[in-house]
This record gives sequence, structure tokens and C-alpha cells, in this order.
Amino acid sequence: MIKIYKITLGVLISGVSMSSFAQAPQERVLDENNMRDGENIEYCTQHKKMLEMLKNPAAMKIYQAEQVIFEQELQQMKASRQQTGYSIDTIPIVFHVLHNDGAEKISRAQILDALDIMNRDYATLNADTANVVSSFQSIIGKPKIHFALATKAPNGQCFSGITYTQDAASYEGDDGQGQVTAIIQGNDVYNGQWPGDEYLNIFICGDIGGAAGYTMTPSGWIGASMYNGIWVLHNYVGSIGTSSTYTSRTLTHEAGHWLNLEHTWGGNNNPGNSSSCSTDDGVSDTPNTIGVTACVLGENTCGPLANVENYMDYSYCSKMFTDGQVDRMRTALASSIGGRNNLTTTANLINTGVRDYSLCKADFDADNIIVCEGQTVEFTDGSYHSVNDWNWTFTGGSPSSSTSQNPSVTYNTPGTYSVTLTASDGSTSDNETKTNYITVLPSTGRSLTVEEGFETLTLPDSEWFVENPDGSNGWTITSAAAASGSKSLRLNNSSNDDGDVDEFVSSTIDLSNVTDFELSFKYAFAQKSSNNTDYMRVYVSNDCGASWSVRKNISASTIATAPNTTSNFVPSSDEWEQVTITNITPSYWTSNFRFKIQFVSGGGNNVYLDDINLYDPNAASVKENDDISLFRVFPNPARDVAKVSFDLYESSDVKVTLTDMLGQEVQLISQSKLPSGSHQFDVNTTGLSNGVYFVNLAVDQKIITQKLIVE
Repeated sequence: MIKIYKITLGVLISGVSMSSFAQAPQERVLDENNMRDGENIEYCTQHKKMLEMLKNPAAMKIYQAEQVIFEQELQQMKASRQQTGYSIDTIPIVFHVLHNDGAEKISRAQILDALDIMNRDYATLNADTANVVSSFQSIIGKPKIHFALATKAPNGQCFSGITYTQDAASYEGDDGQGQVTAIIQGNDVYNGQWPGDEYLNIFICGDIGGAAGYTMTPSGWIGASMYNGIWVLHNYVGSIGTSSTYTSRTLTHEAGHWLNLEHTWGGNNNPGNSSSCSTDDGVSDTPNTIGVTACVLGENTCGPLANVENYMDYSYCSKMFTDGQVDRMRTALASSIGGRNNLTTTANLINTGVRDYSLCKADFDADNIIVCEGQTVEFTDGSYHSVNDWNWTFTGGSPSSSTSQNPSVTYNTPGTYSVTLTASDGSTSDNETKTNYITVLPSTGRSLTVEEGFETLTLPDSEWFVENPDGSNGWTITSAAAASGSKSLRLNNSSNDDGDVDEFVSSTIDLSNVTDFELSFKYAFAQKSSNNTDYMRVYVSNDCGASWSVRKNISASTIATAPNTTSNFVPSSDEWEQVTITNITPSYWTSNFRFKIQFVSGGGNNVYLDDINLYDPNAASVKENDDISLFRVFPNPARDVAKVSFDLYESSDVKVTLTDMLGQEVQLISQSKLPSGSHQFDVNTTGLSNGVYFVNLAVDQKIITQKLIVE
């Protein structure tokens, strides 16, 4: 069966220059016959990529000539192996993580786990070879191929063997060339080509065109370009993190293709097809088979018992290569076809830093850099390479120092603290200090009412945090527009990339004594076109930010508050909308409540926030008559600016004043005829003496008063 998904795409053609292969957009088609049991993704599309490449007559001519040469080299390799055997060959490998700050941004630990699995499989050290069906025990091959993390970039810069690139292209999987281009231009180590005859490049993405993995067999048409690598989904890398044991042999399989192996049933992507009994994989000791998508050890449709446990089949119980497959892989590695033979040369191993694993850099990260007092932070060493000694210093932490590689530290006092690691390989050392790295919040936050109008706020601030993981434009305070007062919070989204995530996050707030709770804010946003996909979400946490739940989703179809514009968007006074969230249930009324407003870019214009209010409507409102509701004064006590807000049921003459304890008017806040609806005004308290004052709201001669404390 063929599954058709209504997704517009352009067909990927791998190669150095594939502009001549450009095709019109088409629907994504996933072939169920190319899926393993229990999966909704094609396991491998290597043969499809090769067929696309070979549609070009010039590519086909080169490929056919190379196959003749390869078969000659294969016979020579077999003869040599029978005389001397194989020695261990080392291939420099680089993992390029292309992510959009989601689950696909996998950890170094997950990547190292994948590397360990590849090296066990290619050294035949995997313990499960003992369980191979007895009929194939005698032909279990030993590739003796070792994959080693490169430690030098093409410009000679020392690095960890892993690059990270944040780009929405991670999920634009139908354009593998575009993904590689994004890595070339945006990775965090070296912006340029990572040649395929110097490194085995592994591209880890969130989507690769409906496949779990693919690559290209050696070809001079692709040559030594960076595209001469392996694409793989993040959840098919290793056995931990986002992956599992179930999917952990994918890179072993794809590296087999990269070293010129076919699937055991031959040159197609359709296991289970009886016609494959008449095709061959070019290896004499792998029995003809139809191929399987599950562990069917008795499969013999083609006559002989199939080698179902072969890495180049689709079973979940793969455990081995055969001797014949090893000969073919070692021939590919020694051949100039596709430049594979340069990878293992002494000169290349030196240039890529594989021969000299000396200390390069001390580094570390933490599982959480914003915690509440009394919580523990798990630190992970990320230093490279050959580190055998660690000395940590934790200001404000317990313990205050450690010699463990990956220590756990508890922070008991609110504040912002630095962390230092000195790493050593026994002869040289390096240190890394991350200043103000850990922020410890009070376990009991500030009490209601909480209000932020950005009139006096300076970022960064102990009560508010800006999260800008991609490093592009983030939230900043602006005086260009405001819903009230003269300032607001702006995200210069107009020049952000699709998929960029920006957050404005609160510190802890004490909701333990509320009887009800509401959160409101005002925002303004304009799209550039109706095709923009920007959206906003409001998250809340009842455990100091350890976990988050969505309480409001403002979708792309409803988010705009103003007409589309391609000019720099600055909202007028009537282009703001208020959002009031009332579904924050009692389970979230904790002493360490937090919330965040998240904006995800989708090609639109700028976005603004203002007048963030958190309050208990039962405690903060007065409903005195038929004209007025929700009369609030906040924050209270106030230091610089307080807010007065209320709702009118109908248009009315309104006067708002501030009086002292003697009843003397000290400030006329507002006097005008106001329409029905919500209203809010500032009370400037900067020139007032500390003490008690009264806010008086007169509506058509009816007066309501609330006390205001100025500190």
C-alpha cells in the first residue's frame, strides 16, 4: 500500500550541483512496503536517492564506469584479505545537529552513545553476535572499522566533534541540500564546507523527507562534497535520549550503504516483494531474500534461509555483517571512488585531530539554570578531549566545590551565582567560568497583585526573564508604542526566522492564599501576509518552572490585531487587544507559581506586550453599583507607578483622584467622559511621601474609594 500525505514538497536530489534535476512541487508519498513493523516512516530511502541522481545521464555514465572499476578493486581486495587480513582503519566523523531548539537538539551523551554502538558493530564486539542463527555463525564478518570524533575543523579550530545549528530547515526534510547549506552557514564551529573526503558527516534533523535515514553509495558524481554524508532522524540516533534500543542500529545500516552495501534483497527499497528473489546485493554469501520488516528468523521465501539478522535488512534483530559484505566495505574505503580512500590516511587523521586527542576546551552545562531555593542542579562535564581531572567551584552552592566529573549541587539561597570548571588531561589545563549562570528564585514568590506596565522596568531583572535561545532578536523594552503609559515590551519579529522561539518569563509568585485567580495582558501584532504562521502561547507552572502547561493558545488565524503590513509595525492605540485567562485552576495556586508568554515566529511582523496583570478578582475588585465593576488598584503597596483599572457598563463621566489622609487632593489622575468597557490609568507615586493614600473613582457622582500604600 502507498500512503499519500498532502504535503507540498520539492524532490531532493543529492549531489554537488543538482539544479538540472529541479522538479515541480508534489505530494509526499510514503511507501508502507518500505516501513518496518510498528513504524509510520520509511526506514531507509538510499535507493530512491540514488535513482533520483541517476536520472541524470552524465551521472549515470560516471556511475556505470565506476562500478566496473569497483568490481576489479573488489577482487583485488579479496585476494589481499586472504593473504594478510584486515587491519583497523579509522574514519574521522562529525555529527552536525540541525535543530530548531526542540527535541531534535539531542545531547552529546546521546551522540556518544550512537558512536559507541557504531564502533561495537563495526568491530564485531557487540555481545548479541553470540545469538546469531547457527547457519550464519561461520560467516560473521569483522569490518575492523573505527569511527573517531574529529577534533579539528577544516580551519584547524579545535572542537568537540559535534556542531549545532539552529534553523527551521531541520524540519524542511524534503530539501537535504538546504539542510546542509543551513549547517554550512550557521553552525557554531566553522562556517564553510566540511569536505566529504575528510570527514564522515552525519546530519541529524527533525525531518528528512519521511525517512529515518539515507545516504549515497560512493560516487564521483557527488565526489568529495559535504553532501557525501548520512542524514538521520534524531530519534534514530543511539539508544538513549529521544531514541531507543529499537532504533539504535540505523546509523550502522546507513554507514553500510555509505560503504557501498545494498540491502540484502538488492537494489530497491521494497522489502517483502517476491520479485526480489531474482535480484542480488552483489555479495555472494548473503542468500537471496525478499527482505523483512520484522524479526522473522525462519524467512525462506526465496529457498535458502534468509540472513534476517543482517544489518542491511530491515529486521529489529540485526546483529551482523557477512565476510562478503566486509570485503565490499573495505574495498569502498580503499577506493578513490567518492574519495573514501583519503579519509583513513595518516595525513587526514592528523589534520582532523583524530591522532592527537589532547585537551582542547573546558566546558559544561546544567539541566536547569533557573531553580527555586532548595532545589538541586545536575552539572554535566562537556570538556574535550582526554580529560581526566575536574575541579569545580560553585558560588552559593552546596557543595561549594567538587572534583566529580558530573556533580550535583543544591542552592539554598535566592540569588544569581557563577560556576567555574578547571579541566585537565594531566599535562595541560583549561578553565571555563560562566558568570551569573545559575539563578535561584525564592520558593515563596511575591504576593498579588502583580502588575507590569514596563514604565520603570530595566531588563534583565530579578522578577522577569527574557529567554532567547536562538540568539536572534529577543524581547526588549520600547517607547515606540504602549497600550497605556509610554512603554511596552517589543519583539522585533519582522527579521526573525521562522520557528524562532522567544519567551517572557516571570519569577515566582505566591498564589497560596488566593480564592480565585486571573491573568491578563494586552498585545499588538500584525502579519505581513495571510500565510504567516506566527502564534502565541501562555504557559503556567506550579513547581517553579520544572514543568509547564499551556493555558492559552492564540493561533495564527486569530493572532493579528491590526491589518497586514510589510512596513515596520508600530501599533496605534486602537490596535491592542486584551487577553484574560481564567482557567488557571487551584492545582496551580502554589507559592512558587510561574508563567511565561511564548511567541513562535512564522514570518510575521513585530509583536508588543503591555499591562501584564495577575490578581485575585475576589480580593481586588469592588462591585458597588450598576455603573462600575472590577475596580482595582495595583501593585499595592506601590513604589514608582500604580495602576487604576475598572470596567464601565455604559459611557459615563469619570473623575479619578488621589487624596492623602487629610482628604487633600494630591493628584488628578483622569477626568473625562469615557466609553463603556475596560479602562486603566497610571498613578505616578515617585514624588509622594511614603504613607497611605486613597484612590477615588467618581462615576456620574457616585464615588468608590480604595486605599493605596506608597513605599
